[in-house]
Amino acid sequence: MATSIDNYEDVEVFVGLDVGKGEHHAVALDKTGKRLLDKALPNDERRLGAVLGELARQGLVLLVVDQPATIGALPVAVAQAEGALVGYLPGLAMRRIADLHPGEAKTDARDAAIIAETARTMPHTLRSIQVADEQVAELTMLCGFDDDLAGQITQVSNRIRGLLTQIHPALERVLGPPLDHPAILDLLQHYPSPAAMKAAGEKRLGNRLLKNAPRKGRIWATEIIASLGEQTVVVTGANAAALVLPRLAEQLAALRRQRDDIAAEVENIVNAHPLQPVLTSMPGVGVRTAARLLTEITTKTFPTAGHLAATPDSPPSPDAPAPRSAANTHRDAATRPSSGRCSSPHSPRSATLNPAPTTTARSPKASGTTRPSSPSQDAVRTSSSPCSATAPSTSHAQLSQPSPLDRRHRGTPRSS
Repeated sequence: MATSIDNYEDVEVFVGLDVGKGEHHAVALDKTGKRLLDKALPNDERRLGAVLGELARQGLVLLVVDQPATIGALPVAVAQAEGALVGYLPGLAMRRIADLHPGEAKTDARDAAIIAETARTMPHTLRSIQVADEQVAELTMLCGFDDDLAGQITQVSNRIRGLLTQIHPALERVLGPPLDHPAILDLLQHYPSPAAMKAAGEKRLGNRLLKNAPRKGRIWATEIIASLGEQTVVVTGANAAALVLPRLAEQLAALRRQRDDIAAEVENIVNAHPLQPVLTSMPGVGVRTAARLLTEITTKTFPTAGHLAATPDSPPSPDAPAPRSAANTHRDAATRPSSGRCSSPHSPRSATLNPAPTTTARSPKASGTTRPSSPSQDAVRTSSSPCSATAPSTSHAQLSQPSPLDRRHRGTPRSS
């Protein structure tokens, strides 16, 4: 049976390891399915190495884990140092296989037994884990730290905008969108309250902003002064917010500097990697995406493209749309541009691809007078569509005739 594990035919012991923070649970089986080991192991190099060394007396050992990174990194490294083969069972395959086994309890012992049995009987479901080189190991650490910084930046930014919305909503509408700019963060550190900004005046604010924003400093200063005039009352908690805002702004600026430093280090490592020319030559792949590909893909082996697409660790496609809320989906439906593909004039999509000028039947509450579209606007719409040649033509005289529904309700009074 096809598998990505090298020398799988020579394996004599199959070890399934359900990893955990404090301890792991290991189940070892031989080729006949006889259970050789079933116990919990501490997350300790010495104990893990001793168990693997004892099992190696039976023959070549294959260790399969359900989490090769983070809490499963130490067992993988110990197994590779002991000369054992290492495999990875993806979480989706693990859950589907678990449904085929009796019982519904999710215990460490049961999961470890399922992993070991899967490694023995279904090798095609396994993914090989190779020894990561120094560059990939560094990228993995830096990318994880970059993810943490991104989450902290989002948290601090939301906190600042929340405080501004609480004490002065008009000011938040001005400072909120460009909050990422260093000039805005520097301004909040020196003038952390609406009263301080108002006392400084437009000229002083502009001079402060010009240091980091030469082109937008004066414009932002004018907008800030205009927004301060929209509110005369002082909201409760404004004094406390003046103490918190400069510290949050300083924290946000420091986090952004740290992320810029990490991005520079990641770029240097990616540029030095042998696969960098191949990865960056693909459309939509930049430094960050290339780093993700190196950390998530290069340490695993996939027999086919389907195996690569099925792994939950693979990064999303650059062309994949970002998740949107239902409100954004409905809002964008009316403004989404045409795809340019021709369709049948009688298909439901033909009205979207080639909007023909038609009249709309009025409801009983609406007026009976119809207003056909302008011929010039119709000509512009139909001429710009690639499907205009296949769309049925409708004369302007036909559009001017009211429909039977319009004549029936022509005398209906219009509601207020």
